[in-house]
Amino acid sequence: MTTNFKLIKNLFYIVFGTTLTLSIWTSMLVPESPWISLIPTLIIMFFFMGISLYVSEYVLPKALKKNNIKSFVIIAFIFIIILDILLALGSTLFPHYPNDIDYFSAQHIIMFKEKFATQLYKNIPSAMAIITTTCGLRAFQEHHRIEQVNAKLKQEHLEAHLKLLQDQINPHLMFNVLNHIHILMQSNVELASTVLLKFSDILRYQLYECNHKLVLLHREIQYLQDLVDIEKVRWGDELDVECNWELSNKKLQITPLLLVPLIENAFKHVSRLPNTKGYILINCIEKDNTLTLYIENSYSTRFKIEKAQGGIGIENVRKRLAMQYTDSHIFDITHTDEKHIVELSIKLSE
Repeated sequence: MTTNFKLIKNLFYIVFGTTLTLSIWTSMLVPESPWISLIPTLIIMFFFMGISLYVSEYVLPKALKKNNIKSFVIIAFIFIIILDILLALGSTLFPHYPNDIDYFSAQHIIMFKEKFATQLYKNIPSAMAIITTTCGLRAFQEHHRIEQVNAKLKQEHLEAHLKLLQDQINPHLMFNVLNHIHILMQSNVELASTVLLKFSDILRYQLYECNHKLVLLHREIQYLQDLVDIEKVRWGDELDVECNWELSNKKLQITPLLLVPLIENAFKHVSRLPNTKGYILINCIEKDNTLTLYIENSYSTRFKIEKAQGGIGIENVRKRLAMQYTDSHIFDITHTDEKHIVELSIKLSE
């Protein structure tokens, strides 16, 4: 609970207590000596505030914690009756009477009983108002606290989920790259060494920069460029790869490794039909704090081998976009018999 809320709560109790004190004092006021009624008023207020704070600050939180609202209602009703009786006694005992009246006369006792019964009935709404007002404020406070706890738990769950999704990407990517290097080591050691240096840059980025919630966009794009360079080496003349990278604001940030599966999938599923060269086109442009990524690759269902187990990349991208860029992204995947297109637009901030 914030300090401002505590201040408002204390201020409310001061105003509420003062208003209630003046109201009771006025009802018992002696015109000739107004200060005579002050002491009984303060005594009544002591019991009033004590009872109402006990119900709101102890009974209510305990009932909410145990989810036992029924017992709270019963206890609150009992204390409402007690407050009602105190109000009725105060209104009956303390008004000014002539000095020569016989308080123990049968007439006065009958009058006292009638007035007490009347006040008992009239003061029920006031007693209920005292209890419900303080309990309502406490209930709002508890609701505010529970909302904060739930928000914190939700945020922690979200961060844990995002971390899990991110961790799923890293081993998948590392497996692919290491497999490329292994193949190259058997045919071209020098080229394998070049790819290994690129791979070291990739690992350095993953280990030291991707542990944050956000990374600089230009570092993420550099990471993608390194990845594309490795794939170019791997496929050689089998693919035509054309890339365009344009960034205007180097202060922008993006969630790390979000775009990797999109690049990976383009190389993974690009078609290479007999006597036909496959192609990949990557257009990555940032303008006015909006990142637009367009990826197109040759695609065909002919000679396509269905895998026993599909990848997790695209599904991860969808989940992370939904959680971190809920209302600030457009993600679309389309394909025809000849090409597969991925279009992503994200509104970023510094």
